[in-house]
Amino acid sequence: MYVPAGHPSVVVGIDGSRAAIDAALWAVDEAVARDIPLRLLYAIEPDDFAEVPPDRAARKLAIAENAVRYASMTAEAAEQPVRIEIEIAQERPIVALTRASASAAMVCVGAVGLHHFRPERAGSTAAAVAQSAHCPVAVIRRHGDRARREEHWIAVDSHASADSDAVMRTALEEARLRDLPLRAITHGQRAGCDYPDRRLERWRRHYPDVDVEAAVSTGSLIDYLAGHGRHVRMVVIGHRNHDEVTRLLGPAGSAVLHHADCSLLIVDRPNL
Repeated sequence: MYVPAGHPSVVVGIDGSRAAIDAALWAVDEAVARDIPLRLLYAIEPDDFAEVPPDRAARKLAIAENAVRYASMTAEAAEQPVRIEIEIAQERPIVALTRASASAAMVCVGAVGLHHFRPERAGSTAAAVAQSAHCPVAVIRRHGDRARREEHWIAVDSHASADSDAVMRTALEEARLRDLPLRAITHGQRAGCDYPDRRLERWRRHYPDVDVEAAVSTGSLIDYLAGHGRHVRMVVIGHRNHDEVTRLLGPAGSAVLHHADCSLLIVDRPNL
């Protein structure tokens, strides 16, 4: 079924994989916090050859219905007041998710879909949607119990850019929602330089309930993530930081995120 366009929701790409279920569970909090529906979107890839078995379409639809039904039941089992919508589209997943992103508050996808067998690599659908969507995109690697505050945190790339305020605001909202500290990563600052910390003062005033600290990395964002292993539950970065986004979605970045069991939230400024 098709859900009317223009009606905000948190969209989750469903494909029958465990990663998609993790994305749906993670997205429940996002939908509840915004008081908008959680939309489970399954896209049936069209056949690209002329002759297909007569029952193929029916079988593909049955697979889609089973996948979204299971995802819906799993989300409902989270026992939160979430409103769930289901959409089954007859189009390529990248096309369907990009279309849905035009009115979505956020799109969530599993890092590795059903047909990708290397968990250290982001799936092609996740990478393409992260680059083409019209709203923030979360690439989820695992959903588990709330992380312990003393052991985990959310990291944000606080590199100065046109969308740095939007990125920081989103990261702070995520830290508040997940009840985790936030570490703002800056690059190449001298040891003892208090500039990054001074820049965070106004954010601390606006979010007094969030533990916000500056963290200096002498290397790249990927170097920071590699060095801090499993402590980082999610990294938040602006879409306009094209080079870093490309690296994080590529083989090297995906391998680091996989080994750190770390999700990625790419913030697109216009839809915030």
